[in-house]
Amino acid sequence: MFYCPFRFLLAAGLIHLSITTTATEAGEAALRRHVAQLTSAKGYRNYKDTLALNRTAAYIYNEFSAVTKETYTQDFAARGARYRNVYASFGPANAPRIIIGAHYDVCGDQPGADDNASGVAALLELARMFAETDKSKWEMRVDLVAYSLEEPPYFGTQDMGSSVHATALYNNKTPVVGMVSLEMIGYFSDEGGSQRYPLGIMKLFYGSRGDYITVVRKWGCGRFVRLFTRKFRHAGGVETKVFKGPKWIPGVDFSDHRNYWTYGWPALMVTDGAFYRNKNYHTVDDKPETLDYLRMSSVVTKVYKAIVDIM
Repeated sequence: MFYCPFRFLLAAGLIHLSITTTATEAGEAALRRHVAQLTSAKGYRNYKDTLALNRTAAYIYNEFSAVTKETYTQDFAARGARYRNVYASFGPANAPRIIIGAHYDVCGDQPGADDNASGVAALLELARMFAETDKSKWEMRVDLVAYSLEEPPYFGTQDMGSSVHATALYNNKTPVVGMVSLEMIGYFSDEGGSQRYPLGIMKLFYGSRGDYITVVRKWGCGRFVRLFTRKFRHAGGVETKVFKGPKWIPGVDFSDHRNYWTYGWPALMVTDGAFYRNKNYHTVDDKPETLDYLRMSSVVTKVYKAIVDIM
């Protein structure tokens, strides 16, 4: 559990918060509601349960369409079954794109609160925030994309929803500025030893507590990635640490951003560390109550501020 003087004062009734959210701040309550909805629906959001995936896609579509008319679906086939990406767009129609994506499927029969209802909830809250933002001076377009089929057995194949999406952009000659993958952003721990790493020596540089958010980049990442990282780090809120390394280090390419690298586009991942931190990863214990929604809302706000500053 995350303890701090602020929460103590709040619990004691010595300070009060307004539940009103603004365009520049992500709402903790909204994120909690989205994660609860995504994890409590009938069935499991895995590749075998297409009914559950379709219900989830419908929920995402309805939430997007409540704030923008520019809400779309991208249907595709994999091994004889039909799947669907859902996306919402903001900004000038023919402008170069910035993609912010998160997958909504899960691995096996588990709720997948952190992996990756947390990322999808962020997309839905970002949609509200962008809808309430003055976009009259934007020179780029933002696409918020919820992907199907990120998890095994499709991970690393051309049937990943993000691969389908990236390939379509490439085939349509759509200019892409860069991509941000939101992959597990809700699990934090202040306990020593709660953060592990692919290389043990990294603990000397990054610490042993999982109390921060990570921007993961590959070497030769591109201008957009460098710009986003700088603005994200300086947006305040939860502490940010940056990892930059080769793709061969386990975890560097473990999400949807890998499919945008295929076409030479700058792409990065924002993550809490996945299995290097969250012991509930790919288990039935990845439940909504294990997430820290206060720090999660800070992450979403940082993404919003970084993107708006770039626009």
